[in-house]
Amino acid sequence: MKKKKGIKFYDPQIDVKKELVANRLQYIANTKIPLPSEIEISESGVCNRKCSFCPRSDPNYPEKNEFISFDLHKKLCDQLKEVNYSGLLIYSGFVEPMLDKNIYKLVRYAKNTLPQASIEIITNGDVLNEQRLKKIYNSGLDRLQISLYDGIEQHKKFTKLGKKLNLKNNRYILRARYLPEEKNFGITLSNRGGMLKNAEYKILPTSKTLKKKCFYPSYKFFMDYNGDVLMCSHDWGKKNILGNLKNENFLDIWLNNKTQTARNRLNSADRGFKPCNVCDVEGDLIGKTHYEAWKKIS
Repeated sequence: MKKKKGIKFYDPQIDVKKELVANRLQYIANTKIPLPSEIEISESGVCNRKCSFCPRSDPNYPEKNEFISFDLHKKLCDQLKEVNYSGLLIYSGFVEPMLDKNIYKLVRYAKNTLPQASIEIITNGDVLNEQRLKKIYNSGLDRLQISLYDGIEQHKKFTKLGKKLNLKNNRYILRARYLPEEKNFGITLSNRGGMLKNAEYKILPTSKTLKKKCFYPSYKFFMDYNGDVLMCSHDWGKKNILGNLKNENFLDIWLNNKTQTARNRLNSADRGFKPCNVCDVEGDLIGKTHYEAWKKIS
């Protein structure tokens, strides 16, 4: 694990994901155009927590008790099948996926449609128990990451449960998010696209635009529950909507002028547009292989 200069806490899962993304680089058939290696679906507007380092703690955060429709989820999976997608498909965002009663159905359809893809969930674990864990893995889940916020006893509880169900470490990941403040609580903190304002933890929009590369649009396709496609999950305020899958197709959005422009600018360390102009996210920790692939054809 190589800690990047200037980062107070370096999440070890960054290196794991970096390798997964790099190893799953693939191209549109008969071209040198990279496909994303990560599809992230924020499949609802719901979470049961409001963590201080999360945009949900902002009083202006749009709380909506809405969930992705099966038809929209099916459309995405079916279009990914057309390009033989074999990357990561992650249910996450700033929501709690396990609050969606249809999550088992979504995971099952994704795995059946995309057998070569890695189907993953990131959860806070609050509603998980032995029965639900068995059910989600039996639905076809490949990896589960549980972010633990409540301390060592919670960690022991989930460690014991994982052992009872004989879950392997590469499929059942416990992330300690309860570390002391000097270790940033176990999180690689950022201002979440410049939209998080938390003076207590010194998480604020940047006073001037940073000249830093960001590889997110080079390797990642992020879709909200209503079909909006964003540059990354940090743009929860939807300052830059790249398209909407309800009315458009996956490849069209991935290659449209708006996405290409954002991708080219961020790959050139140009953050001079919303929301990137006030963002401090270290966007070059993952996706260098995709960045290099795009540079070859730009």
